Amino acid sequence: MLLAIDIGNTNITLGLFDGDALGPRWRFAAEDGKPPDEYGLLMLSLFRQAGVAASAVAGTAISSVVPALTDIIARACRRYLNDEPLVVTGACRTGLAIRYEDASQLGVDRMVDVVAALRLYGGPACVVDFGTATTFDAVTEGGEYLGGAIAPGIGIIADALFRRAAKLPKVALARPPAAIGRNVTHSLQSGTLFGYVGLVEGLVERFRAELGPGMNVIATGGMAELIAGETPVIPVIAPWLTLDGLRIIYGLNSD
Repeated sequence: MLLAIDIGNTNITLGLFDGDALGPRWRFAAEDGKPPDEYGLLMLSLFRQAGVAASAVAGTAISSVVPALTDIIARACRRYLNDEPLVVTGACRTGLAIRYEDASQLGVDRMVDVVAALRLYGGPACVVDFGTATTFDAVTEGGEYLGGAIAPGIGIIADALFRRAAKLPKVALARPPAAIGRNVTHSLQSGTLFGYVGLVEGLVERFRAELGPGMNVIATGGMAELIAGETPVIPVIAPWLTLDGLRIIYGLNSD
């Protein structure tokens, strides 16, 4: 089995693949103060709950945007899974032609998402990843990664409003009954969710104008279902897209 690990600023996502099939998967908070042993024991506990022996893990692939956590998780894999993980970097084989002006500034998670989207859904495509930041990435049908856009995540926007407006309460990110809120909670939810949907729709349409009318749109990340469910411009929701990208890249680099 292959263990795919996506280390983000907010969450760490793990998934076990048996061939191309994604089996048990987990998402938990990313905390860079924990030692490798704590992460290693957590992984073993999750495997036991899923009925999977640690010895069944024959390979590990890691995507990370948190350098402080990359080495910690890699050490946990070596110690508790007896495996030298593939840590994805720009030097790995991906099948993409990177057209970003400075490839060293391209987040690995964005590259991994695009690899999966191109293989699973075809191009041209726009991948929208709803994480701590929301990223929009463009890839051509022929596998050229062109670049994209980075916006503050919806959670950051909601938190900033709460912190900067003394009389506004902190509310859950949820769909209100209507766009016209009849109380402060629903008003905040409407402005945050529906306003953010407007941001997404505007950027997707601008990407479509540049990539062409046949552009596929794929959403992933923790907030994908909440936001994509409010707009017809995102027909595909793939919550585990990054894990699939790790599986594909591992296969391209394991020979």
